Amino acid sequence: MDEESTAGAENRSDRTDFLETKLIWPSAWPGFVPRPDLVSRLNRFIDRGLVLLSAPAGFGKTSLLAEWARDSDRPVAWLSLDSGDNDPVRFWRHVAASLDRAIPGSTGSAGDPSPATPPALEEWLTGLINAVTAQQHPVVVVLDDYHLVEARSVNASMLFLLDHLPPGLRVVLTTRSDPTLPLARFRVRGQLAELRANDLRFTSDEAQALLDVAVGPDVVMPEGAAAILNSRTEGWAAGLQLAGLSLQTASDVEGLIASFSGSHRFVLDFLTEEVLEHQPKTVSDFLMETSILERLSAGLCDATTGREDSQRMLEGLEKAGLFLVPLDNVRGWWRYHHLFADVLEARLKQERPARAVELHHNAAVWHHERGSIDETVRHALASADTTWAARLVEDHFNAWALRGETATVQRWLAALPTDVTQSRPRLSVAQAILAGVEGDVGAVEMWLDRAERSLTETDVEPYEPSGGRESSALTNVPAAIALERAYLSMLSGDVAAGATLANQALSHLGEGDTMQHSIARGHLAVASWCEGNLLEARDSFARLTGAWFASGEPTMVSWGCYVLGRMEQAQGDLEGAQSVYETTLAASVRSDGSYPPAAGAAFAGLAAVAYQRGNNQEALEHVRLGIPLCRRLAYIQPLADALADLAWIRLAAQDPAGSRQAIDEADAVAPGAQVVSLLNPVPAQRARLLLALGDVSSVTRWTQDNSLRPEDEPSYPREAEYLVLARLLIATNRPEEALSLLDKCYQAAELQKRVGSLIEILALQSLAWNSWGEKDRALDLLRQALVLSQPGGYVRVFADEGPAMWELFGRLVAARGDTADPEAQIDPAYLGQISQSADRGFDLKTELSSDRHLMIPLTSRELEVLSLLVYGATNRQIAEDLYIGVETVKKHVTHILDKLGASNRTEAAARGRELGLVP
Repeated sequence: MDEESTAGAENRSDRTDFLETKLIWPSAWPGFVPRPDLVSRLNRFIDRGLVLLSAPAGFGKTSLLAEWARDSDRPVAWLSLDSGDNDPVRFWRHVAASLDRAIPGSTGSAGDPSPATPPALEEWLTGLINAVTAQQHPVVVVLDDYHLVEARSVNASMLFLLDHLPPGLRVVLTTRSDPTLPLARFRVRGQLAELRANDLRFTSDEAQALLDVAVGPDVVMPEGAAAILNSRTEGWAAGLQLAGLSLQTASDVEGLIASFSGSHRFVLDFLTEEVLEHQPKTVSDFLMETSILERLSAGLCDATTGREDSQRMLEGLEKAGLFLVPLDNVRGWWRYHHLFADVLEARLKQERPARAVELHHNAAVWHHERGSIDETVRHALASADTTWAARLVEDHFNAWALRGETATVQRWLAALPTDVTQSRPRLSVAQAILAGVEGDVGAVEMWLDRAERSLTETDVEPYEPSGGRESSALTNVPAAIALERAYLSMLSGDVAAGATLANQALSHLGEGDTMQHSIARGHLAVASWCEGNLLEARDSFARLTGAWFASGEPTMVSWGCYVLGRMEQAQGDLEGAQSVYETTLAASVRSDGSYPPAAGAAFAGLAAVAYQRGNNQEALEHVRLGIPLCRRLAYIQPLADALADLAWIRLAAQDPAGSRQAIDEADAVAPGAQVVSLLNPVPAQRARLLLALGDVSSVTRWTQDNSLRPEDEPSYPREAEYLVLARLLIATNRPEEALSLLDKCYQAAELQKRVGSLIEILALQSLAWNSWGEKDRALDLLRQALVLSQPGGYVRVFADEGPAMWELFGRLVAARGDTADPEAQIDPAYLGQISQSADRGFDLKTELSSDRHLMIPLTSRELEVLSLLVYGATNRQIAEDLYIGVETVKKHVTHILDKLGASNRTEAAARGRELGLVP
């Protein structure tokens, strides 16, 4: 591969700032000294699971691993880390790419790991682990310079991988300091092997071999010089290399050897005073001026410095041993040794600060022309061109944030000076949108207030995204603020204010503001839905969803699919909802049969429809497919709903503990209790499920906390909450109050022809009348509900109401010939389907145990308990080993059994081994 093709590879990946050179281990450089003894130790260590090379800079960690990798009999997936890999999505995207490079297809259909939330990463990693396991190929993942990873989310997800290593996967880390991983635990388990500075120090023979090359044939060293220098440098490879470079030009070789010190501080001074000063000016200038670059190619160096001979210079520097590390096998890309680059750049800034700014600007221009946005932003900031950097963030906010790399966007925003972010309202809007994605309503309000203040204080420049792209969510600032406030208003149930703000946004928009225009129309359609105008809302949203499909906006597609399907369900049209979801899947399926994250909402919707029709196993399959995809969506509501559906599926399968677990996770990821139930049904679903489990006191507190009273006038956006209150009133023998509340709900639903609501309300009215002793009235209302529900095949809306409803069905079946109204005759097969679903669940634990992945992964503490449980430790022994209470251990064991679908410890141990959770 020549430089042009190498650059081409860079350009192909630059659309996501994906760097192919990060996946290639360095070639041996001039003066490289083979270290067969250490390579042999690595070969012995590699089966431990985790190998750690931890030593300060310059001890030859990378060179040793590259030597081992070149001769390894196992495929090696190499990744050279940089500070940008603190974005967990970017980190795992590169890890997956390195695995695929080592073993093509090894990551299966895992896709991109977005967004960067712990549940999403663990779910994606579960899929990756399953895919690697299925390949049954041994592979070693090398993560070079892991000390650059500081993000807790990356370290936590790395721990998840290490705790669930597939049988053939091994991990090697090089680092200057120990990572924040539980190394003691891995040592105790025998899963960790370590090479540290003492292991990596050069022997006298190795020092002699290194110095022979570094000094060259023209310098005669005194006898024993290599041993002396090795002693003074304490076997530090970088110090020996520097000593060799200095000896090339030393007038007093013996004096230099006698005075040489290998301390890092001395070496830094030595680099400046001896090594650089003895280079030709053209070389020292080139070294300093290119030190600002994390990776070097001839084209980049020429563009940055204004030279035309960078390829020759780079090859010459490599031959001279001036700490230039090749990043590929064709000498197209290099990097400087980090210590060397730090010294060079510090000297550049000290001696030529203006030139440093100019060089960063030139580098930013080169990267920008090739679409490498992260590098462009870094160099733009370093060149003090904060206006350009801010504009880059605005221009690329949509592309990066919507694909889940929010940590990178936040890093850009944090690097900008405060006065810049406060004077640019688009950046405040960007912060508001990011806060909205995370469900932090208070932060959204704060950033919108800041955006409005800066709008009044500054003139906002016209916004025209570069590259001919469609307009983004930041195009029109007044409209963007109005749209975010509309969103907040509707979340809180203030539909009128939301609609007013959406119309206000439209008044600010021009013809080119396509994305914001569609978002505003979407908010208006949601407002119509919240007002109960379902036909109007559905038609508007159907048109918008079609446009989002055509424009390829995945986040908007997932929103459109989710909302449109919910609207169809609100009309009682399960068939229409299923059609929406199936159409979405058909349009989004990839050529290899896999699905993008946007399809997660469709799978979640299909699960809801299948469950409502009593097809529990089908619902479970859709949930299995949907939850991992939904975890990678920027839009979180489909994930919350899918987990709530999983809770009901588990309850129907007579798994109350698993049901509680799923609904608790749903509640944790949902936007928040302050959001009305129509737009976030999870809190009401949780309360309803707790009531079904008999937890009346918790549901009573929930209704009080949400100020729900029987005498209220319930609005449609909060209908689900009031229907939970009605259930609570029935359960606590207050049917008269329940009937009064339900009558108000029924009148509103009948007026707006909301069939989905009418079915549920009639079912509850029948239960209330039955509780009051009006058995015939109860049966008549149940028949009315069944007439409405039969065309759609509703089942669980009745079956989930419990024994009182099942008893009503028994009487209805016995009396079904007594009615004179032919329209009220219900198909006996339909009645039988409902009765069967009420009486019998299905063996969910068997279904789950047949699959090689967990729906909800074990926590790190649960994995520790499982590891001890496998060895037969008692609860007290586990408590002592982990310094926790015995009761806490019992809770962990219960959770482990639930998650693994096991009935006892022996089954849990077997299941854990099957999944590769424990050795």
